Amino acid sequence: MEAASLPAALELTAGGGAGLSPEKRAALGASLLLLQRDYRFERVWFWGCIRGVSGAYYIAQGLGPDRAAPRSCLYSLNCVEWSLLPPATEEVVAQAQRLKGRFQGDPSFEYENSEVNAEDAEIVEDEKEPVMKEEARLVATIEQIDRAVGIIPRGAFVKTPSGSVHENRSFEGLSLTEAKKLSSYFHFTEPVNLKNKTLLEKADLDASTDFLDSLEHDIPPGSWTVQLEKGGTVVVLRSLLWPGLTFYHVPMTKQYGYVYFGTGEKNLDLPFML
Repeated sequence: MEAASLPAALELTAGGGAGLSPEKRAALGASLLLLQRDYRFERVWFWGCIRGVSGAYYIAQGLGPDRAAPRSCLYSLNCVEWSLLPPATEEVVAQAQRLKGRFQGDPSFEYENSEVNAEDAEIVEDEKEPVMKEEARLVATIEQIDRAVGIIPRGAFVKTPSGSVHENRSFEGLSLTEAKKLSSYFHFTEPVNLKNKTLLEKADLDASTDFLDSLEHDIPPGSWTVQLEKGGTVVVLRSLLWPGLTFYHVPMTKQYGYVYFGTGEKNLDLPFML
């Protein structure tokens, strides 16, 4: 969510029951602008909140000119003071996937081998060092959620011949009919399914806008809910795979975004629930 449109955006995604107190909204409104100035980001997004046992992490992301470039992640415990997180490596993401249980709310907390999933216990049973710190698990979880359920409307971004991705200035929103289709939304991450399409399938695609994977082929099928809210004026998508992720779009406008309010745990039982 754009920092400037945060109050209105939070109202549009409040149907799921998650949100921020007036005090937290006011603190974010001021601190995110200072964050953008101090770190010299071109844009700052409020990503969401991961709730721990004894505290919560409020997450922001800083962006540069190329929107597809890796984003800088920062966290705060009070919506005022921010700390920069290190980049998420594939090794750290793999380690985080083996952990179970909720976040503690303490960045310096060290996970021991007892917090590892039973099926992965043999891999680390000989290790005497802690598996990882919670700060590393935090950035890995943010990366997992962005890869799996970070989405944008079709046409909101364009890819230039040089390969960089920028916001589409001519994007005026999806029509109401298109906004209710999963095929009108893309994963804002490196495409996987697109590379497997045949030349015949790619012939109907626009290289400048259709350079990402759409949601219609997500696995498992049925992992997204699409609803009309606010009297049918807002389309809201919610992820069942990562409960807490909410995306909104106001058809025929440039208003869209997603936010996460949850425990940072993936719903591994989803295939058995559908």
